[in-house]
Order: sequence, then structure tokens, then C-alpha cells
Amino acid sequence: MTFELRADASAGEPDAPTPASDGASATATAPSTAHGESLPAAPPRDPWRRRYRRNLVLTDLASLIWVVYGTQLLWFGLGNAQLAAGRDSRISDLSYWAFSAILIVTWMWALAFVESRSDRVIGTGSAEYVRIADASFRLFGAVAIIAFLTQIDVARGYLLVSLPLGIIVLFFTRWMWRQWLVVQRSRGRYSANVLLVGSLHSVTQLASEFARTPSAGYRVVGACVPNGRIADTIAGTVIPIMGHVGDVTRALQATGADTVAVTSADELPADKVKQISWSLEAGRQHLVLAPSIVDIAGPRLHTRPVAGLPLIHVETPKFSRGQSFLKRSVDLLAASVGVLLLSPLLVFLMIAVRLSSEGPVFFRQTRVGFRGREFTMIKFRSMVVNAEDLLAQLAAQQRDAGNEVLFKMKNDPRVTPIGRIMRKYSLDELPQLFNVLGGSMSLVGPRPPLPSEVAVYADHVHRRFLAKPGITGLWQVSGRSSLSWEESVRLDLSYVENWTLLGDFVILGRTARAALAPGETAA
Repeated sequence: MTFELRADASAGEPDAPTPASDGASATATAPSTAHGESLPAAPPRDPWRRRYRRNLVLTDLASLIWVVYGTQLLWFGLGNAQLAAGRDSRISDLSYWAFSAILIVTWMWALAFVESRSDRVIGTGSAEYVRIADASFRLFGAVAIIAFLTQIDVARGYLLVSLPLGIIVLFFTRWMWRQWLVVQRSRGRYSANVLLVGSLHSVTQLASEFARTPSAGYRVVGACVPNGRIADTIAGTVIPIMGHVGDVTRALQATGADTVAVTSADELPADKVKQISWSLEAGRQHLVLAPSIVDIAGPRLHTRPVAGLPLIHVETPKFSRGQSFLKRSVDLLAASVGVLLLSPLLVFLMIAVRLSSEGPVFFRQTRVGFRGREFTMIKFRSMVVNAEDLLAQLAAQQRDAGNEVLFKMKNDPRVTPIGRIMRKYSLDELPQLFNVLGGSMSLVGPRPPLPSEVAVYADHVHRRFLAKPGITGLWQVSGRSSLSWEESVRLDLSYVENWTLLGDFVILGRTARAALAPGETAA
């Protein structure tokens, strides 16, 4: 979790190159640290923010032209339709061709006004989409108010089609750009070059978090730590140590970093952090404060300046009756529709399991759910009948697999041929829809653990029982069997403490995509 503070109020990036960003800077005399050690010369800057923002402007404009003029042609045809104005209105003889042009220009301005193309919101998270929807609704609300005050009768159908269609098309084009950006960032491009500053432990932890989520757009190029030496690197990485925490300015020049991420360190008093912020190049270099708290979602964070101190308020997790009612309503509706639509497939799978191997069609297993209560989870049987008897022998072979609590095994010999196909596409989990209808599970939630797993839980892990277990969840769409036990717990707790309905829809979408392009399944 990071908080970003700009070097000035400007969110943009100047078009004119500065002396520090031209090609000559790469061949300039290399700076040295306070200890006299020579730092390598900085690479030239890559103005990717400006390029990416320009691409978004072009596709936003093309999308709005297509939507607004397309709606006009659909509603009025090729004729020169005029806006209907009242008797007292000063506006007359304004065609919809001109009104559509004004609407497009104003829509583009609204998207720029809310900074929907800012590099702070692109690439990850929902803020980019929220800003697009917010700007669009505010714009059309303003149009309705202005039309009422000026007694101009704008065709309601024209507006009612343009607004939702425009938002949908903008969402889609931004989503396409985001997929492209994720690919670029996985290759180390279109990312902020970050210089980490802080204690060795906190710097190592933050570097690990950034490496785990390259889509966030932070590429670590160096670090300054107490008593750091130029020849060293952060343990377990190739990230070079650029000197002491007092060598930040020289390290920025040497690495070409455009972002400084400050973590915890006794050698960094408040005045020193302020000096670092003052030394940053306005509009091009940014300061990020990374407190030692992770897996806290944005809605629970509030900043409040008090006596010049930027206090960060972290709300405790809230599980209101309204949220519970909303989640349960969505579960009931979606599960009912799912059972109805998938009933032919469910019948086919029942017959296939029955004919392919001996034993019952369904596999019933005791799991631990909401508030630690046990329940019976239903799945299509995908293993041989004596699978439980073989578990102890196989588990002994997997103790060094990286997860000391969960049993996971590739190419499990207990899986039947039809079971392997069902697991590949997660079809064996479809009967859990009946668990959802019965109220013991949810569509999205933490993984339902076995009682034997709960017996070895640490105290904090029991917080996952504050939510109903899910058919799918963050654990399932973030690596499944490749995750370690600590990562599985972290994802489950992050979901429980930061639940949102929009987040559930995102997880369901990722689950559907994973089912269409199946990979590894979990035990």
C-alpha cells in the first residue's frame, strides 16, 4: 500500500525536455556519494506518461464521436434535426450536429477535469473507471439542468442512449489499453522507475511487493539504505544499493528514477523527508510514502492534515447489515439463475460421473464456514472412492511443496479421467451453487477450509471466518495451487477486510476467464 505525494500540484508532465532528461545527461560526469563512491551515469528518461495519456485522448475522442454521432444518426437519421426551444429561450436554430459536437468536446473536458487519464489511476484498481462514470453522470446532469433553465427540449432518448453507451465504450477501450499496459509492464516498460529509501528490511519487503504486482507500474531501479555501499545489492534481488539514505539526490541522478518511495527508517526524520520532496523535479519526479501496513483497501483509508502532519486514518473492517443483505441478495439471484441455466450440464455431468467409475455422484465433505461453523460442502466426485484413505500417504510426499497446511499435488493419481476434465474447467464445483442457495456458502469468499486445517490455524487466521466461504475468491484467481500458505491467508484476509460488491464482480469475471482458459486446479 502506498500514498503518493506529487512534487507540486501539477499532475501532468511538461512537454519540454529538461537538461536532466536529454541524451547528454547519460554521458555527463557521474555523481558521487557523500562517502566519495562513484555512482553510474543515469539512463535517459522515457516520457511514457505523456505518450500513454495521448493514446487515451485519441481513443476517448474516437469512442465519443462514434457513440454520440452514432446515437444521433440512429435517433434522427441523416436530416438536419433542430433542438426544440421554448418561446422565451434565447437559443434557436441549433442543429443536433452542432449540439453533438459541443457534447463531445465537453465530455472530453470532463474526463480531463477529473484526471481520468492520470498515471496515478491507470493500470490497476477501479479508480480510473469510477472517474469516467463520475464525470459522465455529472456532465449529463449538468446538461439536463441547463436544458431546463434555458427551456431547451433535448430529445430524452438521444441522451438516455448516449450516456450508458458512452460509458460502456469508454470502459471497454480503457480496459483494452489496460491489458496492453499490463503486458508492457510485465516487460519492464511503461512503469515508474522507483528509488527505495529506508531500512534494509522495509526496502526488501517493498521491493518484493512491487515485484509481485508489476501491473501497478513500479519498477525498482535502486535503493538507499543506512550504511549502504555501492557495490552491494538487496538480498535475493539484482536491485543495486546506491548508497546511504542521505545520498538520495545523487542516486536519483544516477538511476534516472522518477519516483522516490520512502519506507521506515530511523535515519529519516520528518525534516529529511521534507528535504527529499523539495529536491524533486516539479512535474517529473514524485514522492511516495509507504507505511508498514499492507492489504488495506482504499475505502478504508482517509488522510487528514492536522497541524501540518498528514495523518492516515485506517478504518476497522465493517460488516453492516446492509452489506450482508446486499451480498446475500446477489448470491441468491445469481445462484438461482445459474442452477436454472446450467441444469442440462448438471444432469449430463451426473450421468457421466455415474457411468465412468464406481461410487456416488456427489462428494460430500465437512468444511468450516461462517463464524467457524461446520457445514457439508457438495462437489461432483472427481476422485476414486478411497481417495481419503490415500491422502495421508500422498501428503507425506508433499511436505516440502511450499505449503505446510494445504495439501496440493499436480497430477493427483486419485483423480478419475472424467474428474480430470471436470477439474480442468472447475465443473466439479458447480454443485456448490446449492450450498449458496442454502446459505452456507457465497459465490465469492475465502476458501472453505477443512477442520484439520483450522486446528493448526494461528489466531489471526480465524478472521477469515468473518465472511462466508466462497465457490471462488481471491485465492482461486491469484495462483491457486502455486500459492504458499502465507500468500493464501493474506489474500483471504484481504478479501474479508476489504469487501466490496464491485470487487466480487471483478473476481467472478476473472474466474470466468480462468475457466475458459483453464490452468492448474486446487485440491
